[in-house]
Amino acid sequence: MSKTFQFKQFSINQDRTAMKVGTDGVLLGAWTKVEQNPNTILDIGTGTGLIALQMAQRSFAETIDALEIEAVAFEQAVANFEASPWADRLFCYHASLQEFVNEMDDRYDLIVSNPPFYAETMGSGSDARDTARQELSLPFDTLLAGVAKLLTPKGEFTTVIPYKEESEFLKKANLLGLHVYRITHVKGTPSAQIKRSLLQFSFESQEMTNNMLIIETDRHNYTKDYIALTKDFYLKM
Repeated sequence: MSKTFQFKQFSINQDRTAMKVGTDGVLLGAWTKVEQNPNTILDIGTGTGLIALQMAQRSFAETIDALEIEAVAFEQAVANFEASPWADRLFCYHASLQEFVNEMDDRYDLIVSNPPFYAETMGSGSDARDTARQELSLPFDTLLAGVAKLLTPKGEFTTVIPYKEESEFLKKANLLGLHVYRITHVKGTPSAQIKRSLLQFSFESQEMTNNMLIIETDRHNYTKDYIALTKDFYLKM
């Protein structure tokens, strides 16, 4: 895999960390609604900084903070932020979510997280990547508790998780007053099983929307919906 992933408006250097650019992150960064014009955004578990950079490209938020516990990924994210057109709006903290919650008084209008999750059945084929996900996994209880404390009363939270975890995740979120109002299920191909759930929450109950996103009709033939969602980022879209 290339050490640099080139997007239309920014680059991601990823030579020093096992957590490479992946479809989950790109999808979440493109799918998250920013029409509410958030002024402050937080990316929890930023990795190389991908989603924070997507948020900088898509929004006018004055403050876009990112959080990363792994030292090498943190350093890589900082370098990617500094090399981007939005360096003055991006800042990365090297801390765990629990430390960040305890030390910060700030609240955010939008929180986004592609949480590092690990399950035996979700192996990526890369030992280093799987080890990184296993060692740095962010329990959903911890993630949701942190979000509930860091979100403004009218704020929004988006995430991407394995589809098989969706039901339990929604129950945990609801107990903390976070109500899902937008769900997109993601399938690789029309005949494949649902793999991921893209979820958007708020403290306020809203009318639910639920749809399906299929990435490819067959190998490397991308659907119109997937192209429309990601065309502002991928060079070849």
